[in-house]
Amino acid sequence: MISEYMTSIFLIIGIDLILGGDNAVVIAMASRNLPEHKRNTAIILGTTLAIIVRIFLTAAVVMLLKIPFLQFVGGCLLLWISFKLLVQKDEAPAHIKSETSLWKAIQTIVTADIVMGLDNVIAIAGAADGHPSLVVFGFLVSVPIIILGSKFILYSMERYPFLIYIGAALLAYTAGKMLAEEQRIQFLYDSATSFRSLLPFITAALIVVLGGMINAKKRHRLT
Repeated sequence: MISEYMTSIFLIIGIDLILGGDNAVVIAMASRNLPEHKRNTAIILGTTLAIIVRIFLTAAVVMLLKIPFLQFVGGCLLLWISFKLLVQKDEAPAHIKSETSLWKAIQTIVTADIVMGLDNVIAIAGAADGHPSLVVFGFLVSVPIIILGSKFILYSMERYPFLIYIGAALLAYTAGKMLAEEQRIQFLYDSATSFRSLLPFITAALIVVLGGMINAKKRHRLT
């Protein structure tokens, strides 16, 4: 019994870490334009709120899976988030209302985590084998690792700005996967199975190209 319990704990932590990489990207991108002293608050508070929400989602996973077009709506929302994060203004901290920007960053983190966490929620619910305490414990243990991961990604994006495009592409790719995996519209792919497998790559390329064009226009206006 104890060995099964421990196995479930390790499974939950492993699943959350493996599937949590894209969430770390969201956290880093959402907080990258905040003043230095606000970033840690956004990362810690945003991650904490996101984990709490995800715990409740996991507890209600059976009900959630019955909601028609949930993955489709989530994919569309995540696609918009990836685009918004890519083209957001790089304003100087002096021109930012810190409190408003902080809460916007937190809202983005929580919203994206809910949307992107559907696969995580389903996997965690299965690994927990009916034990709610395991769900809570597994998420809590993984929180500091996700926070450290987002801080590392944030540092890297500051040094290498092109990583912002890679992050946006990753989020858009995830959105494409969600759109392709929506069970209610699988009939659309019956005559175009190759399109279904290509959709994540198409959404990623679309966001990067559109975001790049808009950012180029912004830079041109400033020069």
